[in-house]
Amino acid sequence: QVQLVETGGGLVQAGDSLRLSCAASGRTFSNYAMGWFRQAPGKGREFVAAINWRGDNTNYADSVKGRFTISRDNAKNTVYLQMNSLKPEDTAVYHCAVHRYAYSAAIARMTDYDYWGQGTQVTVSS
Repeated sequence: QVQLVETGGGLVQAGDSLRLSCAASGRTFSNYAMGWFRQAPGKGREFVAAINWRGDNTNYADSVKGRFTISRDNAKNTVYLQMNSLKPEDTAVYHCAVHRYAYSAAIARMTDYDYWGQGTQVTVSS
């Protein structure tokens, strides 16, 4: 049984930083790409960032490029999302997800991910 648990969300002001963590279990974490997605109130879920299984290739949505950084620590079975220069439009529930196939690239396509965490709320006030 794959489990993903996100932590690190909270209420911050515009311009602040947050680091989200996603702890994974139930699958050989180091063999799988991981992704972060978010869902704002009244909107659909959207891609934020992804990292390949080795951690040497990343992919970002244009809206977060240059502000967010995804990384992973395979020894700790954890993927991170460092979020800097936060904006009110970053307000959303952030979910991590694991790619369905081993040794995959940093894919943005949501349907490529088969297990999801419950999410952590990030609220950015202006």
